[in-house]
Amino acid sequence: MKLRTSLKYTLSVLAAMASCAIAGQAVAADAAAVGNVQNARDKVSMCIGCHGIEGYKATFPELYHVPMIAGQNAKYIETALNEYKKGARSHPTMDAIAGSLSDQDIADLAAYYSNLK
Repeated sequence: MKLRTSLKYTLSVLAAMASCAIAGQAVAADAAAVGNVQNARDKVSMCIGCHGIEGYKATFPELYHVPMIAGQNAKYIETALNEYKKGARSHPTMDAIAGSLSDQDIADLAAYYSNLK
């Protein structure tokens, strides 16, 4: 009797762990947003004003050369935007813009700009 109870308990614990593992994999798969170039077309207006002008320099808070991001590696763009969003990088304008972006927005913008030449 004791062995049967112990076996039932062990099997129920294993079943619970397996369901958690499967659910965790589903969440992890959803966590990595896939960029959509078409969706980004409605989101790039906040970027073009600075990053779309060759040789542009911003003067707030100091003179700052704004890099061209067309053709940049998508992973680099995603990393940079996430760093601004989390405070690992800092520039007042980029902090505000990145802070307003969802993970999907970031993936879309990265896909869009990495496809430009």
